[in-house]
Amino acid sequence: MRVEPKILSICLTRYLQATGRQYEAAAMLQHIAIVNVIWFLLALCFIIAFFLYKFSLKLPRSLERVFQNLIRYGKTKEDIKIPNWQLLFDVSKRCFYHFYAVSVMWNGLLLLFSLRSVVMSEALPDWLINALWCLTGRPRDAWKELHLSILLLQVLLWIHSFRRLLECLFVSVFSNVPGPLFNQLTWHQVIGTLLFIWASLLQNRSLSLLAKMRTDSSGKVETLAHKMPCGGWFNLVSCPHYLAELLIYLAMSVCCGCSSLTWWLVVLYVLCNQALAAQLCHDYYRSKFEMYPHQRKAFIPFVL
Repeated sequence: MRVEPKILSICLTRYLQATGRQYEAAAMLQHIAIVNVIWFLLALCFIIAFFLYKFSLKLPRSLERVFQNLIRYGKTKEDIKIPNWQLLFDVSKRCFYHFYAVSVMWNGLLLLFSLRSVVMSEALPDWLINALWCLTGRPRDAWKELHLSILLLQVLLWIHSFRRLLECLFVSVFSNVPGPLFNQLTWHQVIGTLLFIWASLLQNRSLSLLAKMRTDSSGKVETLAHKMPCGGWFNLVSCPHYLAELLIYLAMSVCCGCSSLTWWLVVLYVLCNQALAAQLCHDYYRSKFEMYPHQRKAFIPFVL
């Protein structure tokens, strides 16, 4: 069977055009920032919710209850019958200060990194640069130098979060509406739990870095020799896993409202125990490695 050259040329041209469009679409997807997609989807959800409510569009009965429960809070929810299982996810306006407290701490940490970057020309932490690259799609090198507008935006956002926190705690007067279990959480329970989670992740990350120094990419043990640790919080202290251990017990004390003398004695024991172990390990590293960073502390960054 003989194929005409003209027909073959047309088919090849169309194939190349289709392939080119596929590559163009793939390139466009690569340049779409994840953070933009997230905010767009959130806005879209609320647009749909607004029109459903504004024009009294009814969903199937079970979905309608869930929908009404999701869009309402506070006084607008008083006449809505809510299944018991959905009450678990209710958060009263009285508890909004938890959100602002977390915002103040998190944005304060980011602001500190940005100030050090702009004023002292220090690079942002690797984990933050990787997160920004993943969320925005911008190259990692683009985050090595921050613009003043970014710093100003962070300052304004932190001021806003701090002001709203103060308003929730000292200005607003909330009605006494009985709430579910989540509404009984106190600020110290929330902070203690968050600190526990973060310290646990820090300890796991630190131990993983230590393990990688003795294994290859497949996880097979290559050597049992001691090497100079680096990366993560090892750039600040010799034993971040010991610091994380202390923070885990400190977080449990915070969850108790910092009022248990017995648990504070437990924290004191862990502090002394881990500090001694960290100092011994720190001195070993310094004696074994001549190029060991002199600014690195043993246990607590910039202190001990």
